[in-house]
Amino acid sequence: MARRVVVALLGPVHWSPPGVDLAEWRAALAEDVIDLLATLNEVEIAVAVTPADRALADALVWPGTAVYEVAEPTPNAVFAALEGYDQAAVLVSDVPDLPALTVGKLLRPLTTRSVAVAPVEGGGPGLLGVAVRLPAPDWLPTLELDTATPAEARANAPRPGDVAVTAGWRRLRGPADLATLDPAFEGWEATRALLSGSGRPA
Repeated sequence: MARRVVVALLGPVHWSPPGVDLAEWRAALAEDVIDLLATLNEVEIAVAVTPADRALADALVWPGTAVYEVAEPTPNAVFAALEGYDQAAVLVSDVPDLPALTVGKLLRPLTTRSVAVAPVEGGGPGLLGVAVRLPAPDWLPTLELDTATPAEARANAPRPGDVAVTAGWRRLRGPADLATLDPAFEGWEATRALLSGSGRPA
């Protein structure tokens, strides 16, 4: 069986709900994503940060979780830091209620494809995550998760079909996204608690 790892990339967060401290918001989002990854089967989990955010990662990870320091918050930098794995997926950290099934769908195409990308639901800018067979192909451009598109990931591929586009999910990057949170959906406890403390519905 292929050895697979799913990595939460704790990149920058540029928005928080009114009345919610940005640093606390970022930490709550990341905590919920890390907790989600801990429920996944048949994969190892890890966290990646730039050196400036190492303290954030250390405060949130489960015991024994690998933390990778990377020079820049891109999937490419994370893929280059990984050793001993056959497949890897890198996810953003502003998806606290991400269904585990969506992560599985991102990894599934790697049995036949070199790369898979999950777009932001609704067609917004950026990606939810990127998965590759390691080592990552040298034709894969450097992808900024806040701005990259599936088309950008495919731009240099030998064939467009080498990059699979999988199920998307929305990221919490503004008021409209916040309104889509489903209180009945299990998980996202840290984000839920922070929103409840701010007086906002959660």
